[in-house]
Amino acid sequence: MCLALPKGPIGSARRHADCLGLFPVKPLTVARDRDAFPPRRAQDAPTAAALQGALLLTHRDQRTPLPPQSPARRPRTPLVAPRRRLVGDQVRGTHRFTRALKHSFPQVLQWFPEKDPAIFGDVLRRWSPRTAAPRARRSPLAGCFRAHHVRSADVIDTRLHASKRAMARTTDDGVIPPHGLLVPALVAPLRVTWQAMADCDTAMAPRAQEHPAFPLFDAVPGAGAVFAPRLLVAVGAQRERCTSADALQKYAGMAPVTARRGKQAWGHWRRQGPTCLRQTCVAWAAQSPRHAFWAQVSYPQQRDQGKAPQAAVRA
Repeated sequence: MCLALPKGPIGSARRHADCLGLFPVKPLTVARDRDAFPPRRAQDAPTAAALQGALLLTHRDQRTPLPPQSPARRPRTPLVAPRRRLVGDQVRGTHRFTRALKHSFPQVLQWFPEKDPAIFGDVLRRWSPRTAAPRARRSPLAGCFRAHHVRSADVIDTRLHASKRAMARTTDDGVIPPHGLLVPALVAPLRVTWQAMADCDTAMAPRAQEHPAFPLFDAVPGAGAVFAPRLLVAVGAQRERCTSADALQKYAGMAPVTARRGKQAWGHWRRQGPTCLRQTCVAWAAQSPRHAFWAQVSYPQQRDQGKAPQAAVRA
């Protein structure tokens, strides 16, 4: 069976069938062939199916079948990718949340450098208007900070002193009330996302540790509790498909593509590739300079050569 969408419902339902071999093909390839015979630029499912069958019969030797997932790996994959999407939702929500606070209550961004939705939510739920925090008593504010494991007396005194001296940037009724209502509305989904991420971590930890290959990825410098399961799911079960680090970088989309035209040659970003695997490898590489001495040496060298931070991380 030739599939243009191996991650869809059909691929999920048929991937573990012993009597079928699934061969993925890029949808762009099918679209270009469909426009060529004939060039009417109309989407037609029977024609696309016939083209996929002809492609599989003609170039069978160049197509790699999609191997079925092992029973040990199957329950871990659905936990890794959704957690990554939850992280993206948290980042987007935090950016919207920060943008709204800059209009209504910018001082609170200086009090809490880490955008933790738990302590943010409690502080803004009880002292949402900008004028509520300066009027609040010391004991409720200090009790709220201690409830979120803020034990340092200097930190608490600094925040309390800053709240009493907070001044309004503007008192416009068209700015403060709307954003004052928007901030609690953005805190609620952040709380749900944050709890869902914690639930994914709790469910993933015992399943990952039961895998026989987990010690290999857990020993990688900078892997930790988050990246070790992600690396295990990404490359742990099908390591035979990438015979070298260069092959893995090309498959994940991290290696640049060299384009040639005439006597000119240049490199550009590889746009095709599994997004979750590429993001996992790049995010883990960004953490490696803190734990591996060779990465601590390599990253500054890449930056001294004029590479951007992300390009240096990928290198």
